[in-house]
Amino acid sequence: MKIFPFKIPKSGEDPLIYQEDIEKSFYDKLHQHEEIQISFIEKGAGSIFAADTISEYHEGDVLVIGSNLPHVFRSDVKENETSIMRSLFFTFNSFGKDFFDLPIFKTIHPFLEDSKNGFIIHNTPKRVVKNFKKLSTSDEYTRFILFLEIVQWLATSDNEPLSNYLYNKKITDNEGKRMQNVFEYVMNNFHKNITLDEIASIASMTKNAFCRYFKVRTNKSFFQFLIEVRIERAAKLLSTNAELSVLEVAELCGFNNISNFNRKFKELKQLTPLQYKKINL
Repeated sequence: MKIFPFKIPKSGEDPLIYQEDIEKSFYDKLHQHEEIQISFIEKGAGSIFAADTISEYHEGDVLVIGSNLPHVFRSDVKENETSIMRSLFFTFNSFGKDFFDLPIFKTIHPFLEDSKNGFIIHNTPKRVVKNFKKLSTSDEYTRFILFLEIVQWLATSDNEPLSNYLYNKKITDNEGKRMQNVFEYVMNNFHKNITLDEIASIASMTKNAFCRYFKVRTNKSFFQFLIEVRIERAAKLLSTNAELSVLEVAELCGFNNISNFNRKFKELKQLTPLQYKKINL
């Protein structure tokens, strides 16, 4: 299967596509699709890369992924556990070219605007969870009404952006494979000392060419991205492993200098590692 572009399976001319993913892990190849994606994480946890940012998702979260926003899931795979995600897919023109421009839909314009960068909402209310669960057994008309109710809730809820970089172009299959290789290598080796020579070799490029390539596609340097991956992993360890000290977490995540770890962590999380640990435990 090609990584870029990715086609959402659908039958006929369905304007609204419903999909259930019940797997050990969610689709783990870097991809993009024209459709806007609204996904409820019924079960499971992990990380999601979206354009230039890595974020953590958990059971009960809702993810919105914008049109053509490159993204990849990395599930936390646990033995004998299944991940479940319920998703809706649609485009800006699914219901007609001017559908969302109708005055009646003015209240959902914040959702449409925020969807471009993608966003995540935590702790989904029970009434919204019920709507997601009804989707699988609903007829097309009822599913459309449920979709509108979900979108209305999304438009009025506080959210966290999935990406800081508005990505509005399609990527070739070769580019997708190259970035996938880079992401996979980082996720498997972030705790080690990754050199520029090493990562450029993974991408089959010279160092200078790789630096330019990565910056253009993510709007940040590779090492800035690597630090963000390490900090996200550190945040997860701090919030789930009470027995680990801040120093131990720093070392497990590839930081050899505790002062540097503390500084970078606070830059990204607005809290010191110790404060973050106390709050989340």
